[in-house]
Amino acid sequence: MVTLAERGALICGPEADTHIAAPAAGLRIEDSCGAGDRFAASLAVALAAGHGLEKAVEAAISSAVEFLGGGGVSSLEGSQAPLPPAASGDSSQALPAGEGEPEESVAFALGRRVQSTGGRVVAAGGCFDLLHAGHLRLLEAARGLGDCLIVCLNSDESIRRLKGDSRPLMSQADRADLLLGLSCVDAVEVFSEDTPEQLLKELRPDVWVKGADYDAEQLPETALLRGWGGDVVTVPLEPGRSTTGLASAIAGLG
Repeated sequence: MVTLAERGALICGPEADTHIAAPAAGLRIEDSCGAGDRFAASLAVALAAGHGLEKAVEAAISSAVEFLGGGGVSSLEGSQAPLPPAASGDSSQALPAGEGEPEESVAFALGRRVQSTGGRVVAAGGCFDLLHAGHLRLLEAARGLGDCLIVCLNSDESIRRLKGDSRPLMSQADRADLLLGLSCVDAVEVFSEDTPEQLLKELRPDVWVKGADYDAEQLPETALLRGWGGDVVTVPLEPGRSTTGLASAIAGLG
């Protein structure tokens, strides 16, 4: 894919090339600085949300044109950034989208897109503090149950209430970054409550996955999922893999 400035972009395929034209906005552009970054970031978000390549490129071009039409980098003040929302975040702290309404996070946009095309959205939840092989196996198994995997991640405050002041060992930002580095994870959404029930009500996944140390029939999420026809699946644990054991082993090194 090659960008062509005011002429849009060219998608180069094995058999034919596709030209995506920029909208005829009639803009007077004095400084195009930042347009490429805006295009690249918007393209990544659109692809992560489930758009096909052509639609994603169209959206990215429109986003770049809108950015330049608003004054480009010269219109930014302080820490305001010309980037779309990240693939992870707390939905209560989403970026503003005009008129004071929050912009839909990537996790919610992805879920909506997948379900609108008949796909299955899988969600898995937990603290994922000190990511280990057991976590990886669970998430890989979860991803195999549907068309996308969204991780519902306990916030730092939530973990402190559940596990004490010594936890988490890693910040929610670092935990989210590590999860997003896994090929099986498509998006991460942070929640601040003790349980993910409110987030699940809003996300409405088709499948909810937990480790087999939980009894599916005893989980409060089970009745919730079944209320809209969803399923709850428990995945066998990897023997000898746990955050507590890993933390103890690390502490023993000191």
